[in-house]
Amino acid sequence: MNMKDFFKYDFPASAVVFLVALPLCMGVALASGAPIFSGLIAGVVGGIVVGSLSGSPLSVSGPAAGLTVIVYLAISKLGSYEAFLLSVFIAGILQLVFGFARAGLIGNFFPNSVVKGLLAAIGLILILKQIPHAVGYDINFEGDESFIQKDGRNTFSGALDALDAFAPGAIIIGLFSLLILFLWERPSLKKHRFFGLFPGSIVVVAFAILLNWLFSVYIPALALEEKHLVSVPLFSESRGLSSFFTHPDFTMWNNPKIYITALTIAIVASLETLLSIEACDKLDPYRRITPLNRELKAQGVANSISGLLGGLPVTSVIVRSSANVNSGARTKASAITHSIILFFAILVIPQVLRMIPLACLAGLLISVGYKLAKPELFQEMYQKGISQFLPFLTTVVMVVLTDLLQGVFWGIIVAVFFILKTNFHQSIILVSNGNSYLLKFTKDVSFLTKSTLRNTFLKIPPNSKMMIDGSNSHFIDQDIMETISDFIKSCNANNIDVELKNISLPN
Repeated sequence: MNMKDFFKYDFPASAVVFLVALPLCMGVALASGAPIFSGLIAGVVGGIVVGSLSGSPLSVSGPAAGLTVIVYLAISKLGSYEAFLLSVFIAGILQLVFGFARAGLIGNFFPNSVVKGLLAAIGLILILKQIPHAVGYDINFEGDESFIQKDGRNTFSGALDALDAFAPGAIIIGLFSLLILFLWERPSLKKHRFFGLFPGSIVVVAFAILLNWLFSVYIPALALEEKHLVSVPLFSESRGLSSFFTHPDFTMWNNPKIYITALTIAIVASLETLLSIEACDKLDPYRRITPLNRELKAQGVANSISGLLGGLPVTSVIVRSSANVNSGARTKASAITHSIILFFAILVIPQVLRMIPLACLAGLLISVGYKLAKPELFQEMYQKGISQFLPFLTTVVMVVLTDLLQGVFWGIIVAVFFILKTNFHQSIILVSNGNSYLLKFTKDVSFLTKSTLRNTFLKIPPNSKMMIDGSNSHFIDQDIMETISDFIKSCNANNIDVELKNISLPN
């Protein structure tokens, strides 16, 4: 991609992803009980390292909310953050092994209905979780995706609580942010060069900072307190940049808990990455396919580096990736650039970052959430029939009520049920002509087809002739053979004449 296209597509998208990633990186760190700078390290490493090594053109990596519980418990169990970093370093090596072992093929087994359900669920979670921040109720951390919150409330009650504890200034900023983002997407405005030069997200942030400043000068009652603004670490002469980095405690190498934690992180992070990559590829307008084994290797390198520098575990993250796609990114340059912006912004303009209202970022995330969970998507899946809609809906509901991996698990269970049901019906054909019947196996049949076969035999009336044809089957399971044999034995009592074709029953 040439520089003109970079500044037209990827650079504006990187600015949007930077604004999304900034509070999420720090929020995940706080929720994990880790140093706040660890989330920023993971965000920078994930964007630059994975962005450079991965084959995904649009996926964005960084610290994931789905790992917060694992990280929090691991730090407590291992006794120190330095010991935990050793687990992160080893987890990266394990992911490299997964990649060379071609474990990425797991990502090819996620049904489309489940992946679309995951995207819709993430969209709903973004909307529900960001409503409190949009009205100034900033109790829970940015990026929280869990149904049960740290304060004991849940996603729905938290959104309702926000209506009783709102900040008027935040509501005004949040509503104006959504309005600006909505107007910026209008085709009639996009025709004007001015609206193409500046991304709507940048305008939203600049407007929010200006509006909050005007509140502080002219309407102090509406001015937002510090707790309603982005909080980033400040560097001083007495405490330089190096003091924010932590390193693994390699003296803990002989502790078995280190390796158990590393394996847990490697498996969960890999699964979340594969899910996110599959979802991101679905969003890609060019439908490019990411090489999954290469992705696992890239994630492994990034996690080892993040662990060495004091960062949290890294995964491909759906929220950042979808924001990247929806902002018009074309190549991986966007993911890399957003991390470079993140790094230098923290170093150079932390005071400016601390002026950004969380309400305007909430508006940005709500906009992303709506694009992922549009009503048209639900209508589209419903029109595809129950075999597609029910796995989709199950995934949506369970991801919202539990977490990403559990929700996807239940969605896959429902999808597999319909796949097996369809497979059973397609593997056996029964046709009739008067009192003559032909039962034909259309493909290989396993014991899973036994119930369907028995129900088919019940349809054969007494005094009939029947042929069972196995010509199209290279393999017929032993259970199926026994079911056929049992049926033949029962035919004498019902005067049914059975003929077998290309089926040899055991003696």
